[in-house]
Amino acid sequence: MKSLKRFNNIGARLLFMAAFLFTSLAGFTSPVAAAGSKDSSGAVYTLTNAANGNAVLVYDRSANGALAFQGSFSTGGLGSGNGLGSQEAVALSDNNHWLFAVNAGSNQISVFSVKAHGIDLVNIVDSGGTRPISLTAHNELLYVLNAGGSGNISGFEIGADGSLTLLAGSTQPLSNGGTGSAPGPAQISFGSDGSTLAVTEKATNLIDTYKVEDGIASAPVSHASSGATPFGFAFDRHDHMIVSEAFGGAAGGSAVSSYFVHEDEFNVVSPSVATTQTAACWIAISKNGKYAFTTNAGSGSISSYEIGKDGSLTLLNPAAGSTGAGSTPIDMSFSNNGKFLYTLNAGAHTITTFQMSANGSLVSLGSISVPAGVVGLAAH
Repeated sequence: MKSLKRFNNIGARLLFMAAFLFTSLAGFTSPVAAAGSKDSSGAVYTLTNAANGNAVLVYDRSANGALAFQGSFSTGGLGSGNGLGSQEAVALSDNNHWLFAVNAGSNQISVFSVKAHGIDLVNIVDSGGTRPISLTAHNELLYVLNAGGSGNISGFEIGADGSLTLLAGSTQPLSNGGTGSAPGPAQISFGSDGSTLAVTEKATNLIDTYKVEDGIASAPVSHASSGATPFGFAFDRHDHMIVSEAFGGAAGGSAVSSYFVHEDEFNVVSPSVATTQTAACWIAISKNGKYAFTTNAGSGSISSYEIGKDGSLTLLNPAAGSTGAGSTPIDMSFSNNGKFLYTLNAGAHTITTFQMSANGSLVSLGSISVPAGVVGLAAH
């Protein structure tokens, strides 16, 4: 009887503790969920790039994908005052806790903490070069592409408080070996598992790859691009690099290629699959990994591709989405739930929302106005 009574007392205490934890956690919202604001799913960020004071513009996203301006947040640095010709001028950490932004006019990187309503500036560091234009994060690593001078890349460790610490030995040149003018770099990005970095060079038609060991990038290995003017790109989950090719802006001449890229391996999978549109420059891959999209800056359109399991590309629709004549769509980003694709339209000074269907088709849900000159787009 005594043991039974003791058991009942223990059971009662366990029930009390469970009830306490339930009531305590019922009103708890994690920072990541809170950052989603209205539907616990996210926001969209772009960069003013103003030469007299750079700032991140934040837009809340509602459950139906619509955007509402929330506020402007100073980076503490300066923009270039003109287009960067790059992808990923703003980037989020893997866990969406941190937002990173380039200050191309003051050669700095700004770090923001992502909050339920807005962002807080927590750190500003030198970029390790001049004119930073593109950023990529993987776990506790951040790498930046500097397009000024001879051009280079530099790596940083992301601290628990969002601080950035330059990694000794991480600064590496581009294909020119650090001599002469920068070869028109467009973007830097980690591969699927963080063991590889890649950089596209518009002026040389080269793709540089860097093996990453213990966070430190090796010297670059340069590879010929399948098509002319390799620009924006994205990696799928299986080390396939999907690259837009602007072909110098030739009318109807742009294309998209795919490669298998992992550490020392670099193999062409699908060479130059034509968009039939003009100036394909930016790439986004759907969250399910099945579809790739490229903005055609010269056509005011978005082309869609199906990605095979082997990384092969099949053109689905050369004009799957339209942003309008003269709109000059550039950067793109998917919402974290994969439902919505956002495009930044430099000519029209707008951001357009598209809803993606299960078959990869796009439906326009309208646009909102943004200031002239903004660059970069990140969403969560």
